[in-house]
Order: sequence, then structure tokens, then C-alpha cells
Amino acid sequence: MIGCWVLVAGLVTGSVAVRAAAASAQRPLFTDSQPADHFAARRAAVMRAIGDGAAILQGATEMPAYRQFRQSAQFFYLTGVEVPRAILVIDGRARSSTLFLEPRDERLERSEGPVLVPGPEAEALTGIERVLPRDEFDAVLAAIAADGRDIYTPFRPEALEAATTYQVNKHADRSAADKWDGRQSRESIFRAKLAAASPRSEIADLDRIIDGLRLIKSPREIALVREASRLAGEAMMEAMRVARPGMGEHEIEAVGDFVFKAHGASGVGYYALVATGTNASWPHYHGGRAPLGDGDLVLFDYAPAFNYYTSDVTRMFPANGRFTPRQREMYGVYLDLYNALMSSIRPGVTPAVIHADAHRKMTAVLETFTFADPKIRAAAERFVAGFAQPGDRGLGHWTGMEVHDVTAPYETLQPGMMFTIEPALTIPDERIYIRLEDAILITETGYENLSGFVPADIDGIERLMREEPKYIKAR
Repeated sequence: MIGCWVLVAGLVTGSVAVRAAAASAQRPLFTDSQPADHFAARRAAVMRAIGDGAAILQGATEMPAYRQFRQSAQFFYLTGVEVPRAILVIDGRARSSTLFLEPRDERLERSEGPVLVPGPEAEALTGIERVLPRDEFDAVLAAIAADGRDIYTPFRPEALEAATTYQVNKHADRSAADKWDGRQSRESIFRAKLAAASPRSEIADLDRIIDGLRLIKSPREIALVREASRLAGEAMMEAMRVARPGMGEHEIEAVGDFVFKAHGASGVGYYALVATGTNASWPHYHGGRAPLGDGDLVLFDYAPAFNYYTSDVTRMFPANGRFTPRQREMYGVYLDLYNALMSSIRPGVTPAVIHADAHRKMTAVLETFTFADPKIRAAAERFVAGFAQPGDRGLGHWTGMEVHDVTAPYETLQPGMMFTIEPALTIPDERIYIRLEDAILITETGYENLSGFVPADIDGIERLMREEPKYIKAR
């Protein structure tokens, strides 16, 4: 039975993405994930921030492989345009935008289908005032440069596919410092070319403006993250239903891959973290080949990319479907402490206030929980002590277009902010690592746990693991 599975696509129903895919066999010329006026509103916010200046940014290039094109996050956020080598100019003085696209490539279109090209159709679809051939960008830049106007452009390397701010910065820094490499990011090269073409202009960082806008999600963005969270949760639950000792970690990952794709996901938000037993002690372990041991707890942390947005959800479950008495004690106290943190989240306060409130509740948990194992008590006490100094840690990380989404200065949590919590309880000498993770949306009155429908309690997990698979059947 182990490793022999039939993927049952017919069981995947009710997904918005599946219905949309069925309605159109061809990828649309312009995204249907968000209306054009949403992107226009973001460009208008940039105009307000740059005053008399101009914002200039380039989109991603085509892939040097047979992989589907994905636009860079910042460019997509302002345009919704999914065409390689596009350039956008947002003119703060003229209060209008210009998109520059490459001309029609008939040979490519005969092979891959139509793409967005300069002209009135592109202007109507995107809501961008002018969509011109890319070779006209030089003249527009020269006019901006002649006036010595400030130019805002992204400083950070572009985020593509499963990228995050930390990863793209780390890769760029290491590549530039490597004497056998020395590559500069596209953004640094573009910035240098802008500076050379505009010697009287100040070149300023556009990322700080866009990141501030991205911190608060719109209702449409929330809906996209909600769907990514739903698919992540469906994958978690199906993995629990099919898991058996002897399966490979990669087979659990494959469950997620199938559920994501069958529901219309375009890819993955990050590589799958499937860790059985002590492999979980490496928080970002992704070796993916170890067999699930009888008696192991399995960590599963995975979420899809859905229309340029993702989520981040983690669950742990026993490979054989039953928690041992020691696992019940260890996981049980962790869950009580985790829920104490969850119950402290609310709008209008700082993370420090939430941590202080959580610490008070966690301390009460320790006073009432029955411990049989002194090592588990010590681990729980260390966990709670980590919340005693509220300024020492954040809540988790933001989510949105990137799994570790961009950040910007803020004072208190506001409606529309989305993040995860993922504190871990550890017993280092045994390489024990217990962690859950949920996708949180701050609302006007509190918060919504977008992944809360996925069982996290011991009885709920064991009950789910006795169910028949929903999407995958044993052969």
C-alpha cells in the first residue's frame, strides 16, 4: 500500500480557480485575479508619495528555461502585467503612467499564444494611460532627465516565484562578493544606467514606498491569501489521511503538489518542509527522502502560489495516526501555550503588548498543566520565558505576495495586516522540535485564523487520520 497512490482529480470540485480555468483555455492577456482599477489605485498612491518625481521600474525577463513566466512582485503589484521585459513609468507631475512593451512577436505567438503588445487594446485592458513600444522609453527618460526630476526605482533585487526579501538580498550580496562570480543584480545595473542617463536627478528607493502599501492588504488580496490558505489546509488534511509509516517525506510533499495544482494554484509559495522525527529539528529542512518512522511526529509546512499570493501553514501529526503518551504531554502543553498566544492577538496594539498578555496567560497554563516528564516541563518553561521580554521578538512574519512578505515601519497592528505565528518548543539534546503555524488576518474587531479549519488538537488530528483520503486513493 505504501507509495502506491491514485490521484483522483474528479474529487476536486468547487474551486474558484478550477472554474476560471475551465472558462478560458488560454491564459488571458491581462490578469483576471484583480480588476485594473486596483492596480491604478496603487499607482495613484505612488504618485502621491513621489510628488513631482517619476517612478521607473522594469519587469522580469523571460525564463532561460521551459518554465512559465512569472512577473516580479513589485512590478505585478503596480500593473498586473505578465509580459517579459516590460518597463513602467509613473509620472508624478503628469499624474499618469506609461507602460513600455516589446512589439508583437508573431513567431512566438504561433508557438505559445497571444501576449499583450503596445496599443489601444493594452491600454483598455490594463487601465494604463499609454502603452508604447519599448524602444520609445529612451525619449521619455530623456525628458525626465532634462528637468533633473527625482527618479524612484527599486533598489532590492526582484522577487520571483518562491523568493523572499531576505533570500534575494542574500543571493545578490553573495554573488557580488564572490570573486569567481561578481554578478550585479538587474536592479543595481538598471539603477546605474538611470543615473548615467539622468546625471541631475536623484535616484531614490521606490521599494520603501511600495512596501508600505503592501503592508495593508485590500479585500481582493485578502481573498487571494485566503484561497492559498485554504489549499494549504486541504493539503495538510489530505497528508494526514494518507500518511503511513514507511512512506517517504517526498510522498507527503507530492500530496501537497497534487492538491495545489488540482485546485488551480500556479506553483508553490516555497519549497515543502516535510520533516519526520528528528529531521524537524532543522526548521527549514527539505531533504525530503527519509521514511516516516513508526512513532515519529511529522512536520508538514507547505503552501501554494495562487495568483501571485501565498500563505504559510504548518501542522504536526503522528506518522502512525496515534500520539504516544509522551507526545500527548509535549504536544498538549505546546498547544495550550500556542492558543494562549493566539488569544492575545488583536488590532490597535503593538506586538510587545500581545507578548506581555500572552506571557501572563502562558504562566497560568504552566501553573495548571500536569507534567509527568521534567524535561517537557523545562522545555515549556523555556518557551514561556521567551515571551517575558516583549521587545525581544516579533509575532512571526508577514505574508502576502511573498511567504516572508515585505515589511515597513508601523506602530500598531491594523485591519488588513496578514502574518503568521510559529513559535517552537524544543528539547535540543533529543532533537525534539514542536511547531504549528497559522495564517492570521487582523480585522476591525480582532483577528481571523485563515487556516483555523485544519485540526491542530490531538483528538481532531487522530480522528482526521482515520478518515478515507479525499483526493488520493490507495491502489
